[in-house]
Amino acid sequence: MNGLSIYQKGFLAAFLAGVLWSTGGVFIKLISLDAFQISALRSFFAAATILFIFRSKAVMINKGVVINGLFYSGILILFVMATKLTTAANAIFLQYTAPIYVLILEPLILKTRFERINGITIVICFIGMTLFFVGEISPGHMLGNILALTSGLAFAGFLIGMRKNDHKYQYATIFYGNVFITLICFFSLPAITNFLVSDILMIAFLGIFQIGIAYAIFTYALKRVHAIEASLITMIEPVLNPIWVFIGYGEYPSPYAMLGGLIILLMIAARALILDKYISKKFPFKEQV
Repeated sequence: MNGLSIYQKGFLAAFLAGVLWSTGGVFIKLISLDAFQISALRSFFAAATILFIFRSKAVMINKGVVINGLFYSGILILFVMATKLTTAANAIFLQYTAPIYVLILEPLILKTRFERINGITIVICFIGMTLFFVGEISPGHMLGNILALTSGLAFAGFLIGMRKNDHKYQYATIFYGNVFITLICFFSLPAITNFLVSDILMIAFLGIFQIGIAYAIFTYALKRVHAIEASLITMIEPVLNPIWVFIGYGEYPSPYAMLGGLIILLMIAARALILDKYISKKFPFKEQV
């Protein structure tokens, strides 16, 4: 990567992080353990990886770290549960509704101005969300969809909390979040009477690469491209997630779900691009060190 520009390095890093994140759905589907067992073991590997990479930065703690770490725990546990119950596409697309809740809650919590474009975004995205509940849907899928939406709410709380807390605690939040998940789901581990070696290998991949290393790569990207750009690039995650699941597990989402997901992603991307056009003029990006 020596011949690449700073921006190109950041772009590729954000893209790679999104690709790694997108592998979660197919492995969660393939692993024979239940959602709590997967969550406990995956986060154990993730916490160890993050501690190894970030060292002392990973163990810093304050009140914000604890609160945001609990929100993070909710995101991951609820997402794994949702992926087990509904289609992977429904789980990831509904989790990606988090920015909608942020747009609603930010003016109330952070006292920011409510822009007209935010109202338009919320209305259109809610229309997209209703498409996930159209047509024949089993009780299991319905519960999975609700859990995915709840994961999105936890994600929104996490995003707002991270903005309120000092930037230097970001690594610690992810570390402690994974520690909390391991402790919360620890009760499920004694229930494992037999397991496949392939299950452990897939869980290790999820913890080490899909969470730990992917997060380290994403923080590298954030130092070289705008946060909005990085967020848009990593939207490759919800695009690739259902594709990997279809290839590896044979599951395909409903046409309504795909249409709803497309509406949500395009609207969120359009809003980010429109706002970024003005933000970039006022606040030129400088590479962080």
